[in-house]
Amino acid sequence: MDNRQALGSWLSGPRAAMEEAGADFGYRGEQLGLPQEGPNSIARPGRRLGALAVDWGLCLLIAYGLIANSYNNAAQVWAPVILFVLMTLTLGTVGFTPGKRLFGLRVVALETGRVSPLRALLRTVLLFLALPPLVWDRDGRGLHDRLAKTVEVRI
Repeated sequence: MDNRQALGSWLSGPRAAMEEAGADFGYRGEQLGLPQEGPNSIARPGRRLGALAVDWGLCLLIAYGLIANSYNNAAQVWAPVILFVLMTLTLGTVGFTPGKRLFGLRVVALETGRVSPLRALLRTVLLFLALPPLVWDRDGRGLHDRLAKTVEVRI
């Protein structure tokens, strides 16, 4: 292998280097029985972050407009509370938040396909700990999804 190939594999990341060496990781979601592309495929991180940003912005608007009025500190306290309630209630009933719906995503349980309210609560609590979303498995699921036995897919 010349220097350009070594540099190219380093820039592409360890997964690309291992695939060049003959390792077959498959696609994201293959182990879960999900399609590679299209509906019910694993949601990509960009869409997931976009949906979270929309949900956060919506909760900030609600906190500033309805609760805080002129108390900026109160809005900073209430926005995460509203986001927690929004995520728990909407994921536990319809399977998506307004942001997820806008980005064409939904959360499903691996066994049943429908997220129960208790599973939505567990997923939201773990998401709010901030560490679980930063720990990903090879299918692109955060630790919060793994522990709650859920997966975020495209609609």
